[in-house]
Amino acid sequence: MAKEKTDELNISEEDLELLNTPLGIQFLMADKKTNVPKALRLLKDELTFHNLQAEMIKLQHWVIEKNQKVVVIFEGRDAAGKGGAIRRITEHINPRHYRIVALPKPTVEEQGQWYFQRYVNQLPKPGEMVFFDRSWYNRAVVEPVNGFCTKPQYRSFMEQVNSFESMIMDSGIYLIKFYFSITKEQQALRFKDIQSSPLKKWKMTDVDRKAQELWDLYTEFKLRMFEHTNLKKSPWIIIEADRKTEARIKALQYLIDNIPYEKDEEGEDQERG
Repeated sequence: MAKEKTDELNISEEDLELLNTPLGIQFLMADKKTNVPKALRLLKDELTFHNLQAEMIKLQHWVIEKNQKVVVIFEGRDAAGKGGAIRRITEHINPRHYRIVALPKPTVEEQGQWYFQRYVNQLPKPGEMVFFDRSWYNRAVVEPVNGFCTKPQYRSFMEQVNSFESMIMDSGIYLIKFYFSITKEQQALRFKDIQSSPLKKWKMTDVDRKAQELWDLYTEFKLRMFEHTNLKKSPWIIIEADRKTEARIKALQYLIDNIPYEKDEEGEDQERG
């Protein structure tokens, strides 16, 4: 790239070096019309992901070696980007030591059980991480909004959920609760994208189709959930998710910052040697 052109675009020598890497060239060539600022932004985001994902590998190694147990909950409105965030977080870690749980509608047998039973059955064994793409909090928002549970069932859940989570954490499980928050306008745009894509339209459910109409009711139950379950011991981590990349980076960064794995274990071993 000519120096006059880089000066015109206000690109530093460091940025120019990044753009001249194979990954940088890939982003420069991604669009028919070269957009250098966009390519540079996407490149830096991808390099941030690489660094954070490398730390996730170390975090998982610690979980395995120390027989730790980790549960990460992803909640949020339909099309908030929960599944995409989970894919980015788990992209490079060992698939034998984590599970993604997205439970379907309960069976007749499960409907007769204690509500939390089907989730207890999915909790991690020592050395394992479990990522819930929606969790027991279905009963806090989605179910009452859509009439999938009775008022007594809802009240029972709200009375029990904090004690349930305390029991989980007291058993030695690290519990992190993410809520991906999007605007009504962004949700509408994402639904439009899903419906127009032959590769994505299968994702659209009857619940999704009513989500915009029921927006205010979702908000009401969401706020009740936060008020009752946002505890010091198990807080909700609210992630603004209108920009998917930023949301995924924030979630990764939070896990790395708040699960006390041994970040510099390898370096410390070398120094001792």
